[in-house]
Amino acid sequence: MACDLILVLDAPSPRDIAPVLRLLGGKVRWAKIGLEMFTACGPDCVREVAGMGFDIFLDLKLHDIPNTVARAVESAARLPVRMLTLHTAGGREMMRRAVKAQEQAAPQLLLLGVTVLTSLGENDLRETGVGAGPEAQVVRLARLAVGCGLGGLVCSPLEIAPLRAQLPPAIKLVTPGIRPAGAGGGDDQTRVMTPAEAARAGANFIVVGRPIFKAADPAAAAQAILTELKTV
Repeated sequence: MACDLILVLDAPSPRDIAPVLRLLGGKVRWAKIGLEMFTACGPDCVREVAGMGFDIFLDLKLHDIPNTVARAVESAARLPVRMLTLHTAGGREMMRRAVKAQEQAAPQLLLLGVTVLTSLGENDLRETGVGAGPEAQVVRLARLAVGCGLGGLVCSPLEIAPLRAQLPPAIKLVTPGIRPAGAGGGDDQTRVMTPAEAARAGANFIVVGRPIFKAADPAAAAQAILTELKTV
């Protein structure tokens, strides 16, 4: 199964990381724009990064009442976006309405359901009233999301194997919590794997930011990950 690299743009503006983006253009296909950048500069940042040749993964983790999320999906569909996230914890009706909006506004847009954030462990879930451990909760939310029509999921690498065992093979799995060997600590990620480990487990995409941007040579760090993925 082929696995691709998504570059995380952890910055307020594309201009703040423009030299690295120019270096990586043509090497890395995908770029993830999250809340920090989208809140700072809005839809213009999506258009700017897309204009540099990247496919855009817009990671907004939508979570609201069904009508609001459906309208947000319609709005995102007007942008040059290939993937968009929403929280599976928003429930069945929210996800169904989001899928309906996506199918009508942008059939090519892949909606991804966020299950359990990679920063959360069993104690964190317990504090929020979830009695199940991360794996059981991820599987529960994933099955609900797929039943609602979502075409992909975001999960930690530790949950890839159980999801692959229970979900249709066409479901795309996007995996944060990736730390290349020798990249140091996991920062706020608690459930992590190396790129090769995640690819072998069955990830379609791995999401990497700080290990690339904090490297002395970001282009070389990204190329090393791409090379590692090709060996799987």
